[in-house]
Amino acid sequence: MGEPSKGNELLQVITEGKQPPNCDLTLQMEANYAQDGIARGVWKVDEKFINGIGVAMGGFVTSAADIMMAYAISSKLSIGQSFASIDLHTTFHRPVRLGDVQVEAKVDRIGKKTAYVLADLFQNDKKVASVVSSVMIL
Repeated sequence: MGEPSKGNELLQVITEGKQPPNCDLTLQMEANYAQDGIARGVWKVDEKFINGIGVAMGGFVTSAADIMMAYAISSKLSIGQSFASIDLHTTFHRPVRLGDVQVEAKVDRIGKKTAYVLADLFQNDKKVASVVSSVMIL
């Protein structure tokens, strides 16, 4: 997302029904809200995300959060600004299993060069993971 208009294009997925980026499609993420630094969506977890012990691989869980955090930060940027995740920290609370996972991301703080974005993932009304990201705004 290094190109200046990419953040704005990302919001068009929600506001205008534009096709989402390939990462959203591959991970089966459906963003359905992004406004004022908050974004929400659903991750459709099926067998392709399940590891050898029967739960979703942690990297996929973190990726789902990272996608939704991109929508959250996009809703706070001006035209011409871009962003990239520079640091991700994930805390796993419960295993993610087959089914829908609700993902909510929120811009916690935003400065001139760096923003801090948080995401929580829920499955069956229980928190399964929390992710904190430092996002550099270019």
